[in-house]
Amino acid sequence: MNIYIGNLSYNVKESDLIQVLEEYGTVNSVKLIKDRETGRSKGFAFAEMPDDMQAANTIKELNGAQYDNRTMVVKEARPRF
Repeated sequence: MNIYIGNLSYNVKESDLIQVLEEYGTVNSVKLIKDRETGRSKGFAFAEMPDDMQAANTIKELNGAQYDNRTMVVKEARPRF
């Protein structure tokens, strides 16, 4: 399942997110979205978890949770068109 993670601090790194998500299950990948010109984080990321049950539990547990003094928004990512 592809997961959207938003309202992240600009200081958060992909490795930080992997550590947080791995507490809930296997993580295939994490992609922190960055500004093309500055290379600075845009404050959101996408993660891929192979097990839908683990992904659903991750969303349930982390949506609204505090991380680096920010309240995360975690939900299933919408498909790209």
